[in-house]
Amino acid sequence: MRYFLCLVLVLASLFVGQQNNVAAADPVRVGVLGLDNYQAVAYSQLFNSPKATGELAGLKVVAAYPGESSSDIEESITSLPKWKEQIQKFGVELVPSVDELLKRCDAVMIMSLDGRTHVEQAKAVLKAGKPLYIGRPMAISLGDVAEIFKIAKETKTPCWSSSQHRFSPGFIGMRDHMEVGRVIGCDVYGGCAIDPQHPQLVWSALHSIETLYTILGPGCVNLTCTSTPSAEVVTGVWSDGRVGTYRGIKQGAVKYSATVFGEKGVSVAGVYGHGIPEKGIVPTNDKYMGYEGIAIEMAKFFKGGPAPVSPAETLEIFAFLQAADESKRAGGTAVKLDGVLK
Repeated sequence: MRYFLCLVLVLASLFVGQQNNVAAADPVRVGVLGLDNYQAVAYSQLFNSPKATGELAGLKVVAAYPGESSSDIEESITSLPKWKEQIQKFGVELVPSVDELLKRCDAVMIMSLDGRTHVEQAKAVLKAGKPLYIGRPMAISLGDVAEIFKIAKETKTPCWSSSQHRFSPGFIGMRDHMEVGRVIGCDVYGGCAIDPQHPQLVWSALHSIETLYTILGPGCVNLTCTSTPSAEVVTGVWSDGRVGTYRGIKQGAVKYSATVFGEKGVSVAGVYGHGIPEKGIVPTNDKYMGYEGIAIEMAKFFKGGPAPVSPAETLEIFAFLQAADESKRAGGTAVKLDGVLK
């Protein structure tokens, strides 16, 4: 009996070893399109780490096509050279063209800062049949986002986009917070820096507006936008009567968080990168997640899982952004989202 048990254990360890060798030998090969965004480096560091475990294991960023910097976006000009240098430290090879990139990878991350470039970049990736994640912003307009999803549907290639703020534990954990209960309202706030080449809310404000959708879920039917030199304030009404607001901070101290109103209680949300508050206390000495939360979701997706954010919700978010812009131009008049979507 002892001999039989030993034999079973040996055979089991050999099988596990073989499985691990297969996983190590055949990781999902990820390519990066665009290198003027630090996130390209951050995700490469997470996926290519020899210490990667769990969902983060089994992927490898193998190649990147840097592309060109956008000559009218200062951040793009200054960032491209340094991130080209940094990403190579994680074993990522720079390639001379998109075609060469697509030959070397199984899935792609579009990391270029300029949302104006994303439709054409996404078209090349989707027509090659490579599962695609697009970094914030997915595109510059609702029309461009709809075009990308149309191509994804036609090519039957999965595609999604999201701010990393969506998967910050202290934000996504407010959906089912035991001290709050069912969420009936949410006030989100965060930075509202702008880039002249993008609509105002399609730049850094997108992080907080996506946080609003993370906590409340989709279903906004109309909104108003009030704009002053110090703030952009968007108030949305959901189909079930819930109210969500976004305060874009244009002057003064910039923080990213929210106040969440529920059937059982009211609580501040966590701060970006940290965990869920308990009894109103926000943890800051816990493990900092930063980009790791969304990297885990990307890893699941690249391994064949479903997109964690649906096209319908992403389209609604961009309708929200466009409706806010229309309301602002009209002096704060209410704008219905279904009219924008049509």
